[in-house]
Amino acid sequence: MCGIAGIFNISGEKVQVESLKKMTDSIAHRGPDGEGFWLNSNETIGFGHRRLSIIDLSDGGRQPMHYLQKRYTIVYNGEIYNYLELKKELEKAGYHFQSESDTEVMLALYDFKRSMPL
Repeated sequence: MCGIAGIFNISGEKVQVESLKKMTDSIAHRGPDGEGFWLNSNETIGFGHRRLSIIDLSDGGRQPMHYLQKRYTIVYNGEIYNYLELKKELEKAGYHFQSESDTEVMLALYDFKRSMPL
């Protein structure tokens, strides 16, 4: 099971990657296969991730994962059990994938649903 951490500094103070690293180090047992960090452009929001590789064992499944030239960024802990079926449907709708990760499918699905009229 992966581990995630995040900081949102409402005061506007910059998030330090070192703080995120301390947080993810404390949950390293949940994700021994890798770690990653992301800060937004003004560095007031930061995500940290510890990876337990289950579905996509390649670097293509690393998190935080970015999609559509960093329009969307995600860290999460979960598995999308029907992601292969969802991926096929998204490919029919014109989506292309860089990995075999269910996380990338989640991001594409989010984009797809956002583009649908209410």
